Amino acid sequence: PQQIQFADDMQEFTKFPTKTGRRSLSRSISQSSTDSYSSAASYTDSSDDEVSPREKQQTNSKGSSNFCVKNIKQAEFGRREIEIAEQDMSALISLRKRAQGEKPLAGARIVGCTHITAQTAVLIETLCALGAQCRWSACNIYSTQNEVAAALAEAGVAVFAWKGESEDDFWWCIDRCVNMDGWQANMILDDGGDLTHWVYKKYPSVFKKIRGIVEESVTGVHRLYQLSKAGKLCVPAMNVNDSVTKQKFDNLYCCRESILDGLKRTTDVMFGGKQVVVCGYGEVGKGCCAALKALGAIVYVTEIDPICALQACMDGFRVVKLSEVIRQVDVVITCTGNKNVVTREHLDRMKNSCIVCNMGHSNTEIDVTSLRTPELTWERVRSQVDHIIWPDGKRVVLLAEGRLLNLSCSTVPTFVLSITATTQALALIELYNAPEGRYKQDVYLLPKKMDEYVASLHLPSFDAHLTELTDDQAKYLGLNKNGPFKPNYY
Repeated sequence: PQQIQFADDMQEFTKFPTKTGRRSLSRSISQSSTDSYSSAASYTDSSDDEVSPREKQQTNSKGSSNFCVKNIKQAEFGRREIEIAEQDMSALISLRKRAQGEKPLAGARIVGCTHITAQTAVLIETLCALGAQCRWSACNIYSTQNEVAAALAEAGVAVFAWKGESEDDFWWCIDRCVNMDGWQANMILDDGGDLTHWVYKKYPSVFKKIRGIVEESVTGVHRLYQLSKAGKLCVPAMNVNDSVTKQKFDNLYCCRESILDGLKRTTDVMFGGKQVVVCGYGEVGKGCCAALKALGAIVYVTEIDPICALQACMDGFRVVKLSEVIRQVDVVITCTGNKNVVTREHLDRMKNSCIVCNMGHSNTEIDVTSLRTPELTWERVRSQVDHIIWPDGKRVVLLAEGRLLNLSCSTVPTFVLSITATTQALALIELYNAPEGRYKQDVYLLPKKMDEYVASLHLPSFDAHLTELTDDQAKYLGLNKNGPFKPNYY
């Protein structure tokens, strides 16, 4: 069954009584004030009077129209964004330079579904430089930076994505990437599992011929393990999410910095003394709690896992059930990867002007569908911010319709994404070049040696110098001087 329900199209908003004057005003403000900022580029740029990108005939300067983006004319602006991102992704660039000669991905036809931002563009162009052909779509309807998608299309990547797609557009874009005459994918790079799910369901013959899948999110990995358990995964897959360089860096440090950015840009909220509940104390939850605590917020944590709950207690957070604190908290943040963590019952009991948002990959954590009922009024107050108004006048502030807050409403730190992107590139190279039989039809973790290699590529940015073991010390520890230093289970 399809696990991820997408918010209905923008038209949904017209069903609810709303101040039309306010809407058009907020559109014009958000247009002018955000045109120069890619990250904030408001999803109200998909305004009702504009033609859908699917209806437009666009070609790049080489005459190709094998793409579908918002506006190909923004390519130059997008190229600048990508060049800025390259400055902070030195490890990926050095991998590109090292492997450019031998082209380890020559013959690879990669179909990808990730967030389309300046940072992922650096990854996509690295894969192309290493010999791959790429076709790409977006794994989130709000996180695409339109000008970056245009720059990729201009550079010859078949990219199908724009900010503010409808659910129908979302699946259409994925389908256009996979279904192309005379071109058949042999590798999948996925974030969230939607692309893998689509190929598995719609194109079983293509799925059987895939040489490897690389997946980077908790949600997508969970879906891969489900397929594997059912004996239906007929290709090897690499679980990048649980590799040390993704889990301990992207999930923790990236969220620690971007949670505040997303909340500040959308609500201008003051955190000192605010009561916040963070659902889930995995790596993402740990990052969010650390940032909120540092600004003086009173933080509660909900957990199902006694180990994570004990960590939260030792870090100074009260571990509670959501129902115990829901009446008093000012902000609710979900980061569990689960579904229906915040239910309609919780939403009904929240206090006036409580802010609700999600930091998990999937948009199933907050039951947004239950809010689309006639007695509630939706008011779009600015891009990605909805006030949901109860009959008694109480408002709840919902951000990005329950989708990923940081990628929908702000940007994420480039440097940390470089770590994940390098890991993804190495996982693709590893699976694509693995001799027959090395990887069976199962889900694998990235070998520790490669994790350590990714980390070492990033150390020069900090001018960090590693100590080397003497032969005697290496023997004493039972380690190879060059690693791996961590056991496989770490």
